[in-house]
Amino acid sequence: MEEPREESEPLLSRARGGSGRPAGSAGSRGVRVGPGAASRQDLCFDQAAVFIEDAIQYRSINHRMDARSMWLYRLYYSNTFQWTLSLTIFLILLLAFIETPSSLTSTADVRFRSAPWDPPCGLTESVEALCLLVFVADVSVKSYLVGWAQFRKNPWLLAYLAVLVVSLADWIVSLSLVCQEPLRIRRLFRPFFLMQNSSMMKKTLKCIRSSLPEMASVVLLLALHLCVFTMLGMLVFTGEKQDDGQDRERLTYFRNLPEALTSLLVLLTTANNPDVMTPAYSKNRAYAIFFIVFTLIGSLFLMNLLTAIIYNQFRGYLMKSFQTSLFRRRLGARAAYEVLSSMSTWGEAHPRGVGVDPQDFLQVLQRVQLHSHQKPVIMEKVRSYGGDLLSAEEFQKLFNEFDKRVIKERPPRPEYRSPFLRSTQFLFSHRYFDYLGNLIALGNLVSISVFLVFDADVLPGDRDDFVLGILNCVFILYYVLELLLKAFALGLRRYLSYSSNVFDGLLTVVLLVLEISTLAVYRFPHPGWKPEMLGLLSLWDMARLVNMFIVFRFLRIIPSMKLMALVASTILDLIKNMRAFGGILVVVYYVFAILGINLFRGVVVAPGNGSLAPDNSSAPCGSFEQLEYWANNFDDFAAALITLWNVMVVNNWQVFLDAYRRFSGPWSKMYFVLWWLVSSVIWVNLFLALILENFLHKWDRRAHLQSLAGDPDTCCQVTVDLLFRDVLEEPTEEELLERLSCHPHLRLCR
Repeated sequence: MEEPREESEPLLSRARGGSGRPAGSAGSRGVRVGPGAASRQDLCFDQAAVFIEDAIQYRSINHRMDARSMWLYRLYYSNTFQWTLSLTIFLILLLAFIETPSSLTSTADVRFRSAPWDPPCGLTESVEALCLLVFVADVSVKSYLVGWAQFRKNPWLLAYLAVLVVSLADWIVSLSLVCQEPLRIRRLFRPFFLMQNSSMMKKTLKCIRSSLPEMASVVLLLALHLCVFTMLGMLVFTGEKQDDGQDRERLTYFRNLPEALTSLLVLLTTANNPDVMTPAYSKNRAYAIFFIVFTLIGSLFLMNLLTAIIYNQFRGYLMKSFQTSLFRRRLGARAAYEVLSSMSTWGEAHPRGVGVDPQDFLQVLQRVQLHSHQKPVIMEKVRSYGGDLLSAEEFQKLFNEFDKRVIKERPPRPEYRSPFLRSTQFLFSHRYFDYLGNLIALGNLVSISVFLVFDADVLPGDRDDFVLGILNCVFILYYVLELLLKAFALGLRRYLSYSSNVFDGLLTVVLLVLEISTLAVYRFPHPGWKPEMLGLLSLWDMARLVNMFIVFRFLRIIPSMKLMALVASTILDLIKNMRAFGGILVVVYYVFAILGINLFRGVVVAPGNGSLAPDNSSAPCGSFEQLEYWANNFDDFAAALITLWNVMVVNNWQVFLDAYRRFSGPWSKMYFVLWWLVSSVIWVNLFLALILENFLHKWDRRAHLQSLAGDPDTCCQVTVDLLFRDVLEEPTEEELLERLSCHPHLRLCR
């Protein structure tokens, strides 16, 4: 495959270190003048800008570097195209709720559900075709940018192409059968589009795959534990002479080997404890030993051992991930440095030696896509070097500035000339005024709680809301006064610079609007204040809405308590940095929901309609029918998701096992047990291990975070990778140059 002319020439032609020609000798390209030199300089600036963008975003630099390819590369990673791609992924996943079987009904209960809307053939297929065309364009652009040689070595791109081919073929089959095909294979492959678009999800899958052997060993030990105790249980509760307790235990939980195995599997999750033990234990205390020993070994030892193994395998997972990201950043920065420093070797050697001219770097930064608050800071840092060339080490250090996502100072307080105003400003900007506000909010919450307790048995229409209405008016007036006084003391801009004040003020405005609306419709509170419903909401509904916002507003106390604020910020950071694991859960849910629809759609039928289910009056206590679990079915995608969630929580999941065994056959247990293994055993333990990893690192570095923040009047948001930067190992210059020398579209001449 012939490369473009720009790529066929060496981009970097400077000797390094002590080898090759001295730094002061002439460059290998000779003197270049005229339009060709300007064009070459412009190309180098674009190449350096792309490398810097790759470094900032932790992207691989192994892509084409000619002018046309770089234009396409930057267009591909533009916000417009990436948002379009994300929207396309969202749309194709959303189709499962709309296409047959549609989830557009008010309830999933088979007894009350109306006939779902059946979209006409070609409607959802047209949207799906547009999405697939976007994915075809996506894989085409990616394959072109990395080159055919790299494309053949990339399993994700090859799988991307294969999934698209299968999806398009299945789409054609659907249209040819007028959307009456019994199975749509392409629905199972849709989550792949989400995975291939996230590098963190790919890394997570890779780590899960590497941990499977260790997890499989514990799962096999669990299986052995189940089998041994199942056989023991069959022997203990089956005999020639049985008393009532043994007989009830046998008939209910140990009737045969599959039933006994299922009963103990459910007991492993403690979902049927102590039900499974009660018949035998009621007859003889000694039978409790069997179940206690089983639970101790299985639930307390083996299940927790599995969590420990997963944690041990993933301990340091984030470190490895950040180490890879750090290497990509350093590699991209080094590539940009090599491109810019090579420009000094085109003509006569630079009199100041080898390095990057700050003026060249400033021109490159003008082309780099940066946040508006970052570019001035970086450019000011570069100007501080004056006319001195930037060395490779100095060039790398500049990239640490990109980690400080937001560094801004609070707007200054207003300056008042009057001594009285200055004293008032000091009073209402003091932290004790915040404490007073928190105390008032607590009193408001207590008053609402008292009225909820006293009026618990009174119908909404019979309640006298006079006292509560007066209290709400008083508290809301205080909240408004507090908002105005804080804005006066801090100044509006400084007041809005605190996110806690924005949250507080927004809820105060909402409460004020609701209270004014209530007074305008139902007049001022008075004894016996129980008017008829006027407008859209009754008085009780308006008061309830106000009280809900008041309860929500009480969260303002979180920033005032340092440890609580630290925990809350840790949780927010975890949510932001756990998107990859949330994406894995979405993929697993999606695949199992589609499988569940294909396997169990229509098997749950309400009594009286040819259903296998008995009427509620004759159903055994604790059964699917007696508990009225009719909404837990796989008749549409939304219902399947809720059913899977209820099974993942494992509370009463034995009810689902029993019901679907009766409705569809004993083989259905394999589906639910597999879902339990994937969701509750593997994914939940994985999520727990990663939360521990993140939380411990964040908790141990809370002092470091405070030192980064510096002045309390300075707002500093630090990314997680910067928080862990002090424990990461910096790549050596030899490693960077060796990796650059292997670049498929970048030749280094030494």
